[in-house]
Amino acid sequence: MLTILKYFGLAFSALLPLINPLGSALMFMGIVGLAPVSEFRQLAKKVAISTVLFLLVIEAVGATLLSFFGISLPVVQLAGGFVIAAIGWGLLNQSSGAAASGHTVEPGNSQGALEDKVFYPLTFPITAGPGSVVVMLTLSAHASSSVLLKNALGHVGIAIAVVALSYAVYLCYTYAPKITQKISPSTVQGILRVIAFVLLCIGVQIAWNGLEGLLKAMPK
Repeated sequence: MLTILKYFGLAFSALLPLINPLGSALMFMGIVGLAPVSEFRQLAKKVAISTVLFLLVIEAVGATLLSFFGISLPVVQLAGGFVIAAIGWGLLNQSSGAAASGHTVEPGNSQGALEDKVFYPLTFPITAGPGSVVVMLTLSAHASSSVLLKNALGHVGIAIAVVALSYAVYLCYTYAPKITQKISPSTVQGILRVIAFVLLCIGVQIAWNGLEGLLKAMPK
């Protein structure tokens, strides 16, 4: 149970500022435009399911990809930790007026056109972008262990975090019109600053674990 909670906390904290349900809901609303609540709910459900499948596939094949390219776990931890820390540093120093990502908002579309956009761009890269892919690969490598039970429990914790975040995406996307009316941009920015600092610390910790593993592997 402690292993599940550990990797749930790591995955949830690392992915939250990247998926950013509140910030992404603003772009989701801009793409959907003026539409009935039922349409928001239907699209939000499809995007949430697509996000779960997308991230879990990345997490599942991560170890296989690393093995195929001959990349060791400490190297992935070191490089991935630096990338996560850099993402956190960038979010921490992002100007208040900057958007959550570089995507432009489009006017409202017909329902048929929106159905074609469930995966791209609503799932990738608006909800789960390249940063999320890097984090999932790093977490997958970090959770991998020679002990079968520990390995399985670590991946279960990551999967639960993905499902929890996708459910948050579903809620934020469904009620995007109401959320944008009640939460001020300054409040969202303040929350993101705190999360960004936590993400920076997580990246440094993962990088340190990788460096420690490389040092231990060096011949004495």
